[in-house]
Amino acid sequence: MSLPDAHGKYGRYGGKFAPEVLMPALEELERSFNGFLKDDRFNSELSTLLHDFAGRPTPLYLAKNLSELCGSRIYLKREDLVHGGAHKLNNTLGQCLLAKYMGKKRIIAETGAGQHGVATAMAAAVIGLQCEIYMGTEDIKRQRLNVFRMELLGARVNPVDSGSRTLKDAINDAMRDWVTNVEDTYYLIGSVVGPHPYPLIVREFQRIIGRETKEQILAAEGRLPDAIIACVGGGSNALGIFSDFIEDQSVSLIGVEAGGKGLATGEHGASLCAGTEGVLHGMYSKLLQDEYGQIKQSHSFAPGLDYPGVGPELAYLVDSGRVRVDSATDEETLRAFELLSMKEGIIPALESAHAIHYAIAHANEWDLIVVNLSGRGDKDIFSVADALKGKEVI
Repeated sequence: MSLPDAHGKYGRYGGKFAPEVLMPALEELERSFNGFLKDDRFNSELSTLLHDFAGRPTPLYLAKNLSELCGSRIYLKREDLVHGGAHKLNNTLGQCLLAKYMGKKRIIAETGAGQHGVATAMAAAVIGLQCEIYMGTEDIKRQRLNVFRMELLGARVNPVDSGSRTLKDAINDAMRDWVTNVEDTYYLIGSVVGPHPYPLIVREFQRIIGRETKEQILAAEGRLPDAIIACVGGGSNALGIFSDFIEDQSVSLIGVEAGGKGLATGEHGASLCAGTEGVLHGMYSKLLQDEYGQIKQSHSFAPGLDYPGVGPELAYLVDSGRVRVDSATDEETLRAFELLSMKEGIIPALESAHAIHYAIAHANEWDLIVVNLSGRGDKDIFSVADALKGKEVI
């Protein structure tokens, strides 16, 4: 599989675009990560946390009713069953443990959907670290339940009222905090974005999804799937499940971005489908920006996909042709959310429902499909209830 070069580049994407004051911290982080990833004590402690605290391995579930409806065998990788309700805990446990081994006492993070914030608060609590979360006020309104969960877990939630008041603005404030407090503070990024080595770190802590999936599908079906489908915001759940299949050319890898109100409207979060190349949050990647390089406001019904950029490795894999990319609109996502809930008794996160829509719409292309169900939908219930007012439930 592709690895970043010595400069943190995936082809022409990636790199380390950061203020001079942060360069020593990024170099320390890279050295520590490379060292502790080979440390038996670190890996043993992380494995125990993933098994006993997070609840891994997660099941690979044959969605029989959905499969019958679509005419293909559709499996769901049940990351919604990870403690906290999403794949995010895989990464936050790894990074909080890394911070502890580095001697850091304070964790800061940003969150959009709130799942990364909750997972960070959980990991910080169990490992014994102070925790502060930055969150846009627009996302705070949409994700009231997760805000309460973070506070209940002992984290301080810092509202961000600048810009679009969403994830990109929360990242800006978190980075400003890190610059100010770099000596004792660990900045825990939640997706495969940011300056090197963060895209590599997050991918490696999320690869457990793909490793388990490969073992489980071979045990269940005796062969690899024809396709693996995952939603894409920053890209952590997608790379998490794709990474162990990249060399398996017989397996189609499909990322589904937030189509919002439609790509033609400009109100979407589809950086791979409709973005251009530029620099954001320390990385060179595909972004939503205007002709002058100013970042556009992204839009998605799913707050975790409401980000105007994407991880550099995914941009590289799409350019190389190894990963196929498409989008699902808010309306299509809402229908998939309802359908999975009613047919399988599983309420998905709105983010994951983008991938569910694509699997349903394209099921006739393949006989055996795996969808990464990256999170559960408890956090989205109020948003869905508002969206369904006056509409007939399917």
